Amino acid sequence: MEIAITRMSSKGQIVIPTEMRKDIREGEKLLLIKNDKQLIMKKASEMDKNLKEDLEFARRTEEAWRDIDAGRSKTYSKEEFLKRLKAL
Repeated sequence: MEIAITRMSSKGQIVIPTEMRKDIREGEKLLLIKNDKQLIMKKASEMDKNLKEDLEFARRTEEAWRDIDAGRSKTYSKEEFLKRLKAL
C-alpha cells in the first residue's frame, strides 16, 4: 500500500503525487466515489463487474454508518450474524 499527501487548489484541482500516478496515462478517466469519510479513486478503464460490487459496498457502508450515527444499529449473536451473512 502506498500513502501520499496532496492538496486541492482554489479551482478544485488535485495533483496526484508522482509516485502514485506511475501507471496512469495523461487524459485517462478516473472514477471517484465519495462518502462522508472516504474518497475512493479508481481507473475508469478498470470498470468491470467489480465496479458494481464496489459501488454497492460503498452504498451499504454509508447506509450502515448513517444508521449507527442515528442509533439504529442492531446487535446479533455470532450464529445469527453468520446466518445473515450467508444469506447475502
